[in-house]
Amino acid sequence: MELSKNYIPAAAEDKWYPYWMDKQYFRSVPDGRPPFTIVIPRPT
Repeated sequence: MELSKNYIPAAAEDKWYPYWMDKQYFRSVPDGRPPFTIVIPRPT
């Protein structure tokens, strides 16, 4: 098997998106915890 030199997101997402939706990974249910933010540094 030969790997592509570039990442092709559509190839991976077409395979995994139905699984993610089935497992409800994008579902958010608010609860009593305080909200928070994670700051990711910008690329340099």
